[in-house]
Amino acid sequence: MDKKELIKRCLIFEDALETYPFKDKTYEEYAVLRHKSNGKWFGLVFYLNDILCINLKCNPLDSAVLRDEYSFITPGWHMNKAHWIKVDVNKCPEDLLDALIEASFNLTLTKRKTK
Repeated sequence: MDKKELIKRCLIFEDALETYPFKDKTYEEYAVLRHKSNGKWFGLVFYLNDILCINLKCNPLDSAVLRDEYSFITPGWHMNKAHWIKVDVNKCPEDLLDALIEASFNLTLTKRKTK
């Protein structure tokens, strides 16, 4: 899978938006996936040592389990290590990758007030 295909997988959600907020040449190729409605990030797509990776928001308990179970899932790169995971995209089964992207998207949705 390449970067373009990965981003396309992240944009299946109606509220998803692809942005490139970094002006620094070092980070200008980093794609930030966020919600149109609230601006919150749910993904960061980047290459690290020529390996396609994505940082995804994750429940801290699930994050610990996933890191223990899969060698291609590690703490989020340059993110809060308890709440973000980094996935080596081309080592991750596509169904698991899709589930992790969806979970990240849902975790970052705006919470609705209950009456």
